[in-house]
Parts: sequence; C-alpha cells; structure tokens
Amino acid sequence: MPREKVASFEIERLEVLDEDGNLDGSLEPDLSDDDLVSMYKTMKRARALDERAIKLQRRGEIGTFAPAIGQEAAQVGSAYALEDEDWMVPSFREKPAFLTRGAPMEALLWYDAGLEEGAEIHDRNDLPPAIPVASQTVHAAGIGWAQELEDDNSASLVYFGDGATSEGDFHEALNFANVFDAHTVFVCQNNQYAISLPREEQTKSETLAQKAVSAGVEAVQVDGNDLLAVYKATRDALEKARQGKPQMVEAVTYRLSMHTTSDDPSVYRDEEEVERWKQRDPIDRIEKLLRRRDVLDDATVDGIEEEIDSEVDDAVESLKQKKADADPADIYRYVYDEIPDGLLRQMEARQGVEE
Repeated sequence: MPREKVASFEIERLEVLDEDGNLDGSLEPDLSDDDLVSMYKTMKRARALDERAIKLQRRGEIGTFAPAIGQEAAQVGSAYALEDEDWMVPSFREKPAFLTRGAPMEALLWYDAGLEEGAEIHDRNDLPPAIPVASQTVHAAGIGWAQELEDDNSASLVYFGDGATSEGDFHEALNFANVFDAHTVFVCQNNQYAISLPREEQTKSETLAQKAVSAGVEAVQVDGNDLLAVYKATRDALEKARQGKPQMVEAVTYRLSMHTTSDDPSVYRDEEEVERWKQRDPIDRIEKLLRRRDVLDDATVDGIEEEIDSEVDDAVESLKQKKADADPADIYRYVYDEIPDGLLRQMEARQGVEE
C-alpha cells in the first residue's frame, strides 16, 4: 500500500507591535489610549514590585521569590482580555496578572512572606498560586468543564511555563479539556528556561504551541513581549473557549531576572543573551508607541513612576504591620478541619514556650 499523508498542521505566529514601537494597524486590537496607559502602568507596577521584592528577600523579610521581570506583557496582555466572571488559574510567577485583575499590591507581598491571607480568594475568580509544575493546568480544565456543564458563558485561563509542557499533567489537561469541551485557554509563557535548563534541552518540539495539536486543541504562537499581540491572541482564544473549544497561546518571552531568588542565572546563561533580550523589553516597546502618539511624555512618565513608588512603599509598610500582628500558631491552623494530635502537641508546646 502507498504511503499517504493523513494529517498536517501549521502554527501561526502573531506580532502587532515591533521592537521599535511600530504598529501593524491591520492587526491592532480595539483598545483605547486609556486602556493602553492602564496596561502600561500595570506593567510598570509589576516591575517595581518585583524589584522591591528581590531586595526584601535579600534582607530576609520575605521568602523565596520568583520575579516576572521581562514577562509583563505576556501576563498583563492576557489577563486584560479576561472578563470579571472568568477564572484565572496562576502558577507562581503571576504578579503582573494578579495586579491586572485588581489584586492589592500588599496582599501579594503578604503571600511572599508566608502569610496565607495573601492568597485568599475574595471577590475575584482567581485561584491561589500553584507551586507544583503543571498541576494547575488540570484545575483549569476542570473549571472549564464545569463552565460547559453549567452552560456558562465564562472561561478559565491557566498560566504555565515552557517546562510544564514536558509534564504529564499538561497533556492530560489538554486532552481532557478538548474531549469535554472545556472553556479553557492554556497560556504558556515560554521564557526560554525551565529553571536553569535551556528550552532547547528540555524539549525538541519546534514550537510549544504545536504540542496542543496532539490533543486536537487549536494553538497560536505570539510574540510574548508584544503587549498588543498577547491581548489580541488571548481575546480571540477566549471567544472560542466560551463556545466549548479550548485553546492554547504560546507567548515567546524571556525571563530577564532569575528563576527564583534561590538561583544565580549567570551560571547557566551569558550576559550577551540577556542584553539582546533587554532590547526587546516589553515595557519600553509600548512606551515608544504611547510617546509617538503623544499620550505619554517625560512629565507623565515621571508622575506615573512617583505614584508607583509611593504605592510600593505603602505595600511594604503594610507587610511590616501584618507580620507584626501575625500569630505564629497560624501555621498549625486552616489546613485540617481537626488538627492531628501530633501537630496539636507541637502547637501547645510552642505556646508553652512563649508563655
């Protein structure tokens, strides 16, 4: 019998705004200047918070921390496409997305300091950060399935990194989502490194988006440092997901800082590579566009930065007060409905020492 091709696929790549701030008007999403300034400010807030959090960690005031410096467009652009009733399912590097969804800056620092109040779900449909790699993709598929069963017009969006696409949970979640028509959008932030392992060494797949094809899920690759392209790709994906057609978006970006504050990226990558990516900084790119449109100038940028500095200062002061008011016995509470005898004895022994 002759051989014949039984399947083929293509992965499209989307870019709207280039590194010099030049715009492809035919692809520009319907966003007002106010929208763009809001997104720009959120990206700068996220970067300022990350930079301060690194200093806090170095002084021992918060725990191990995972910065998102360089990935702001991938998160702010995608989270901005969500509606309030949609669900966001984050990994552990999603401060820009949380800020976009309206999370208070101080609450994010509380979480980094080990105060679980910082991860509480209040009036937003945002799950707490997931630390195990790729586990949250399964949660998002489940939420998306529930949205389908309830004939809900909302959707779920899950964040994960390039390393997660080599985990079993990721493939199971994709397959489940498509079989059961889940309203789920899978957003991969391909930041080039799975902790310290270069992307080329942890998977030989030409793109990460094409991994979705094996589950029959539509996928697109997008310039992850292009705020407008990420927003457009995610918005389009969400529209399809609401109809029971799960989607995947691969945002090609770069982590300019360390994986977490417990590692040293200079050990596994060279400075020339980092400098090349700094030329593609996502915040600089959208700022060039807004300056070209006379929406921003030096004075407005200075004003925005002063406002953000003040907000970060207030968040740090809130953290100090929250830590001072914290009850150490809280580490024993809230995990079990009834505290096991062993933990109960530990808690009572600690209280005895304190008294």
